Amino acid sequence: LKRLEKLVEELELKGLLNGLHDASDALLTINARDGGTDANDWAEMLLRMYLAWAKDHGYETELIDRQDNEEAGINSATIAIRGPMAYGYLKGESGIHRLVRISPFNAEGKRQTSFAAVDVSPDLPDEVEIELRDEDIVEQVYRASGPGGQHVNKTSSAVRLLHVPTGITVSCQSERSQHQNRATALKMLRARLARIEEEKREAEQAAKYKQMPKTGFGAQIRSYFLHPEQRVKDTRTGQMVSSFHSVLDGNIQDFLDAYLRWRASGNKN
Repeated sequence: LKRLEKLVEELELKGLLNGLHDASDALLTINARDGGTDANDWAEMLLRMYLAWAKDHGYETELIDRQDNEEAGINSATIAIRGPMAYGYLKGESGIHRLVRISPFNAEGKRQTSFAAVDVSPDLPDEVEIELRDEDIVEQVYRASGPGGQHVNKTSSAVRLLHVPTGITVSCQSERSQHQNRATALKMLRARLARIEEEKREAEQAAKYKQMPKTGFGAQIRSYFLHPEQRVKDTRTGQMVSSFHSVLDGNIQDFLDAYLRWRASGNKN
């Protein structure tokens, strides 16, 4: 009976993955926000969490860009997660993730709150049309940093693109040549613009049915507590677990499933 219930539950969840780009691969970007070195460390912890989740569920991953912080952790990172419904499952992770803990970087042992922003976009095939004009893009090339061997730092092969109308910035340094990095950065930019269009449609649909639109990139979506007690709570769905370390080890599927149900219910807890 339990196996049957689990099968029914899985079918129900797959039925909720009906968004325009839900079947796509995902591009996931993490940026350290407020909180100093703790925020950089927190951003790297989140990167490990998503990589662990992907591995546990049989998804392929590729590091597209990583900007290390001099003291600890990362300033930012972008990974591609490839497999069935990767974007559909992960798109609800976009937003601000908050960590509360005793800071390992504070000699006085004070409690520290730090923030990291996660952005998830669909990794679209080239044939999907997204309007992107050359005159709207400002390109900057720079020397790649971090792992990759001596070749990485010899030439200005890394590429950063700014989309002027939206203010979106993307960067790539994972490829061997500037040409390849530019192509990947353009793919990332197309993905971000596709997600913006999707959110516009969702907001219009929500207004039609007098629902609240889904929380956007700038909204705090989840809090992770190591002090005074261990727990992780999703601000939107109310989903909560007491095993902080289990979540950071990649066990986030319950949060992803709860988000899908929350959306389907019209954003009611």
